[in-house]
Amino acid sequence: MSNISLSAMEKILRKAGAERVSKAAAEEFSAVLEEIGLLIARDAVEYSKHAGRKTILADDLKLAKKKF
Repeated sequence: MSNISLSAMEKILRKAGAERVSKAAAEEFSAVLEEIGLLIARDAVEYSKHAGRKTILADDLKLAKKKF
């Protein structure tokens, strides 16, 4: 199970147009977002290392998300 709250997942799914969201759907959506987030975070870490930094900047994340 993901660390992202189910209520936050339900809110996002409702913003996308869902009228009702099952607990299982919110849990799966949370897992999917965590998986994608981890991929983006890993790329952002690589971009910061390539730039000679230990600190990840918002620009690193913006660049990493372009792959998706």
